[in-house]
Amino acid sequence: MSIAYRPFTADDIPAAHALSVKVKWPHRADDWRFVLDAGAGFIAQDGERIVGTALCWKYGADGGSLGMVIVAPDNQGRGIGRKLMELLLEALGNRITVLHATPAGEPLYAKLGFERIGAIHQHHSADFVVPSIAAPEGERIRPIDSSDTSKLIELASKANGLDRSELLPLLLKYAKGIVMQKDDGEITGFALIRKFGRGDAIGPVVSITPDAHRAKALIAYWLAQNAGNFTRIDTPDECGLSAWLNDDIGLKRVDTVIKMSRNGTPPQDASITQFAIINQALG
Repeated sequence: MSIAYRPFTADDIPAAHALSVKVKWPHRADDWRFVLDAGAGFIAQDGERIVGTALCWKYGADGGSLGMVIVAPDNQGRGIGRKLMELLLEALGNRITVLHATPAGEPLYAKLGFERIGAIHQHHSADFVVPSIAAPEGERIRPIDSSDTSKLIELASKANGLDRSELLPLLLKYAKGIVMQKDDGEITGFALIRKFGRGDAIGPVVSITPDAHRAKALIAYWLAQNAGNFTRIDTPDECGLSAWLNDDIGLKRVDTVIKMSRNGTPPQDASITQFAIINQALG
């Protein structure tokens, strides 16, 4: 029987979740619901059975990302993954598009025009040390309030290089957040935490540079709130936090994926750094 391809709908979430469980991904049905709320995608169907999924997200007129590409193990080798990718790329058009690839997936993505631009280290544990890291002198940490949203969008967009004006307000419906603020009111960083997979995920974490002190203080705040609970954080290689998380905190590095981009590289602002991503689908 030939494979049929169609748009992903909310009714497909239970089957998609079952497929992700089969390939040992940690995502809950609610995690699928969040990423679908933020984007769109396609289903591969063999008769009545869903055998493949793929989602993509558009960030303004120029940016995008793709992920949640899964093919049922007993249907791999039939070209399903490539077809789903082609459908996503057609939907995204000429946007600068980012994805995070396993080493096994990199050759296919390279054939589709993606180039390696970095790496993401995945850390997680329930048994971690809570560090004592104070905010810089003249700054403090406080909860996010609704008046902060426009500034958080600005910081996140500059640090990530992709327009977060639609994604971040949606994320704030699922997450709790804190900001780092100077005495004069300037916001210098922020960090979110939300339910994900086996526990909680910290990210994004964004702060002005030149160093990682603010980011470490923001992460330490959430670790103190989450002590003893399973916690995950995905950090870009270039920001230099992986060794600290692994060796000093005890959030063990359990995987590394390859960051790839097509149609150019997201134009990040060097004065602001994203120290942790939202997740590997959304960046």
